Amino acid sequence: MKSSYLKVLSVVALCATILPCLLYFTGVIGHSAVTLMALVGTIIWFASTPWWMGREVRVDAKEVEI
Repeated sequence: MKSSYLKVLSVVALCATILPCLLYFTGVIGHSAVTLMALVGTIIWFASTPWWMGREVRVDAKEVEI
């Protein structure tokens, strides 16, 4: 359940990073708004994504038999 909330938050943050750039390109918003929104979206994305991404734990060298 917690993972699904974090995934939604990650997607929203990613959209908050990409969408302002497109809006600036079309002339809808100014440069300072793009900078702020992209910075906030990037920080939230980097903070939330590692919590739900599945990563395998690396095997310790002591546990490996050769």
